[in-house]
This record gives sequence, structure tokens and C-alpha cells, in this order.
Amino acid sequence: MAKCDVCGKDENMPYNCRHCGGTYCADHRLPENHDCSGLQNWNDPQGVFDSGFDDDVNSGGNTSRASSLADKVPIDTGTGGPLAYFRGNATYTFLALMWITFFSQLVVGAVFGPELMQTLFVLRPYYPEYVWTWFTSIFAHGGFFHIVFNSIVIFFFGPLVERYVGSRKFAILFLVSGALAGLGQISIQILQSSTVTPFTQGVVGASGAALALLGVLTILNPDLKVYIYFILPVPIWVLTGGYAVYSIFFVSTGGGGNVAHMAHLVGLAIGLAYGQYLKQNRNVSAPNRLEFGGGGGPGGPGGPGGPGRGRF
Repeated sequence: MAKCDVCGKDENMPYNCRHCGGTYCADHRLPENHDCSGLQNWNDPQGVFDSGFDDDVNSGGNTSRASSLADKVPIDTGTGGPLAYFRGNATYTFLALMWITFFSQLVVGAVFGPELMQTLFVLRPYYPEYVWTWFTSIFAHGGFFHIVFNSIVIFFFGPLVERYVGSRKFAILFLVSGALAGLGQISIQILQSSTVTPFTQGVVGASGAALALLGVLTILNPDLKVYIYFILPVPIWVLTGGYAVYSIFFVSTGGGGNVAHMAHLVGLAIGLAYGQYLKQNRNVSAPNRLEFGGGGGPGGPGGPGGPGRGRF
């Protein structure tokens, strides 16, 4: 159940506007009924988003900066264009990018060698100035099971978060938490090591972003039931708390093998902070239970047998 951002009415089946990201009841679901900011972007403040073929969409003098940039893209970005699918489907778009990146790693490594592969996809302590790896490392993974388990977490948790914050804010949360998680991991590696060489392990994986999603849902509904392997019901706060303790232990002892525990903690902290912001400012809540078919190790996602942002 969530509250309408306009009237505050409790709504069992809230409507999430894909244009402004707000949550509304049935009476305020239409853009013109909740003063949607997207109306200005479409240069249609008095009407509804009726189609991608409205002659007035690209005409007029008060076109927003976002619209003018979209006009320069040589692809139809309107509601009827080929990119329409990606509106409201950021979770699945990122999952697809993860698998595309993973197979690209294999191809580049096999054809051009491991050095180029790592230069393109691995965030390494010795090369933090390779800014592109801050983001490509989110989608890259260290092995098949690594990407499978991370995909499971994002597949189940991602759509819930995207539904409540909107696709644009979800994408920002995913990329920012993933990048900061990776940077946090290489930072502690630099601090804990007397020497950092080009051969020092780097970091790959989307679990920093995945743990951010877990953190958001933990704040929005700490009693959310997560059905591990569709059988064992566990409150999500137990998974979050257990995982936090598990990661803090290994970060403090400098252990953990090839698992990037600091990256997990950074991602989780970002998710918890953003979830608290949403709870205070948007009055949103999450469903009461979730069937989750993977990552059932101690501490939940990222624990033994679960997904984790890996060291590479």
C-alpha cells in the first residue's frame, strides 16, 4: 500500500508515473491531474500524452532543454518509437547489459588478451583514473555463477524499487551505487596494502547496486518476507542485518578471499540512506512478501553461495 502524492489517499494498487516518478491514486493518475512535470517536456501542458504522433510535440517556443537534446538523437525517442520499451523497464535493460558485457569480456579476452579485457572492464586500484571502468565494472563479472546470482537478486528486487521511484531515478541509483561501491573497494585495498601494482586485484560485479536495492526495500518495509528458494520465509531486515555483520567482519579482518566486502557495504549504505529519504519524503512502502529463488546463504545476497561483487 502506498499514499498518493497529491491527496495522501492510501492506495492498494498505486499508479507510478513513468514521466515524473510520482505515486498516485486512480483519481490523480493522469498527468494533467497531478501537474506532471512531463507535460512541460512534451510542450502539452493542457492535455494528455495521447501519442507519439502529435504534431504539437516538437513545435512551439517553450521546448525544454531535455526535449531539445532528445530532438538531436537520430532515433525516435517518443512514446511510439523503438526506445519506448525501455521506459519502465530499466531493471531488465540493465540485466541485458550485464549479460552483453559478460560475453564481451569473454570475446575480448580470447581475441585480444586479458590486459585489454581488464583495461576495458575491470576497476583496478592501480588505474583509478580509467573513469570508464567505474561503470563498465558494474556490468562486468568474474564468472558465470557470479553473474547468475547477481542477476537473480536484481531480477527480483529491481522491479519493486523501480516501481516506486521511477525508471530514471532507479537508473541513477543503480549506476551511482555501483560506481561508488567499486571505488570504495579499491580505496580500502589501497589503504590496506603497502604497495599497489598493475597486478593488484580489481573489482567487477553489480552486487554493489544489488545491495543498494536491498537496502531501499529494507527501509521501506523491514518485515518484507523474502522466500528463500520459494520455501523459507525470512524478513528482509534479517538478510540485511546478517549481511552487514558478515561483511563488516571480513572488512575489519582483511579476509574474505575474492569477495569485495567493502563494495557490498558501500552499496548497502547508499540503499539504506536513499530508502530513508524516500520514506520521509514520499511516504511509499513495499509489498509484504517476495518470493526469492537464490542467494540463500548466510546473510542473504552476497553471502556464501549468493551473489557478490567479485575481485578480479
